[in-house]
Amino acid sequence: METKMYCNQCEEALHNDACTVNGVCGKDYLLANRMDVLKEQLKVLASQQGVNMALEDKRFIMHSLFKLITNANFNRESMENEIAKAAAKTGVQIESAVYDENNDLQAVKSMIIGGLMGMSAYHAHAIQLGYEDEAIHDFTITTLAQLNDLHDLGALVALVDETGAYGVKVMALLDEANTTTYGNPEISEVNLGVQNRPGILVSGHDLHDLEALLEQSKDSGVDIYTHSEMLPAHYYPKLKKYDHLVGNYGNAWWQQREEFEKFNGPILFTTNCIVPPRKDASYIDRLFSTGDCDHPGFTRVEAVDGVKDFSPIIELAKTCAAPTELETGKIVGGFAHSQVLSLADTIIENIKDGSIKQFVVMSGCDGRKKERGYYTDFAESLPKDTIILTSGCAKYRYNKLNLGDINGIPRVLDAGQCNDSYSLAVIALKLKEVFELADINELPITYNIAWYEQKAVIVLLALLHLGVKNIKVGPTLPSYLTPAVAEFLINNYNISGMSTVEADLEYFGLN
Repeated sequence: METKMYCNQCEEALHNDACTVNGVCGKDYLLANRMDVLKEQLKVLASQQGVNMALEDKRFIMHSLFKLITNANFNRESMENEIAKAAAKTGVQIESAVYDENNDLQAVKSMIIGGLMGMSAYHAHAIQLGYEDEAIHDFTITTLAQLNDLHDLGALVALVDETGAYGVKVMALLDEANTTTYGNPEISEVNLGVQNRPGILVSGHDLHDLEALLEQSKDSGVDIYTHSEMLPAHYYPKLKKYDHLVGNYGNAWWQQREEFEKFNGPILFTTNCIVPPRKDASYIDRLFSTGDCDHPGFTRVEAVDGVKDFSPIIELAKTCAAPTELETGKIVGGFAHSQVLSLADTIIENIKDGSIKQFVVMSGCDGRKKERGYYTDFAESLPKDTIILTSGCAKYRYNKLNLGDINGIPRVLDAGQCNDSYSLAVIALKLKEVFELADINELPITYNIAWYEQKAVIVLLALLHLGVKNIKVGPTLPSYLTPAVAEFLINNYNISGMSTVEADLEYFGLN
């Protein structure tokens, strides 16, 4: 097979190996190769200037890494601009990707760079809300600077753990930014149906952009709907006050081609999770992007003096029909750490009397593979005395199932977006403290995680840093892992890939 590119950074890597002609995600080989070059340009910039570089340049590295996340930016012109900016800062022009000749070392480096991408995405969200940590910038810069020249496996493994430590740090920062700005998430019912007014659909993860759109559209006669990872916006008190934030439309990101056809109004992408539209899609002229995500043909909304003008989207929406209804009913969410810990006495009582036997963390990403139906089957097959803790878009595989409750506690507790996996870690650590356990792995909590892209990688590294073991990762382990590196993860953390529902229930002692 002809090799025009080499990309194995996401779960959809072709044949669980690598995309070599075009990406399954939708990027072509020309874009993939420019993304590789940008990655190398950032390493040169970090090496040349170090942590003493200007804050503007630190933020440039952060935003560039965010652009490199799978499904975030499909615009080759955007990549060329980032490459040119980096080259202008260093005077060095890179022509191609750099790989370590040792496949095991390259595997560990791929894990680290993936973690840095995810970390940069979360940091960018926090900065939108005025929360920034130079230590996170400096770790990213120091790591990028040494990555190509580091050839010691022990040092790289230590760097993986340190990356996980900064993953915990950045998710805590974003949690503080979100909750301070918008209030602690509350248990909330979210409408799944539609209203009879025109609507705007907001996808991605950026709550700051959503708030700005809500404020600018509040008297327009246009309703605002969330999509996929924006669902948890409905849990925040400050965002809930907007009456025209009326519901969540659709499911996880990968179904957007079918669902966007039926929405009828404009769609705003605030971050990653773009599926390139078909050339004959009816909604092409209704697509907008902002921030670090982009796609050729989307209408851009740029910040001017820190302010984004969403009036073109609002005016377009006024000319559109109301959304076509996909479903009806409501779902419940808002079980972030503050809300769950407020119910701690009730939960602990249910654990002690045996009503709750086990918590299963089913967090992470959803995706297109048919094998992901496993997660629906797994959720349905869990014993009735089991609670699912979830975050990220993986929840769409089971958050609309009728799984009931345990003494009034819903059996699916949704903490929020993928970054809200931090909430699940806080809950676990609090339970460890309450039950006076020496090891977090002694808790009645098991981990069955779905992954897709780099933000899931930093969440996984954060869990490993916190000492969590016996994690199932699916649908497959990252394709860049060599047998030796996979064996290391198995031996040290007992990480394994998903099997069948029956076998994995037995593995977790849940059959």
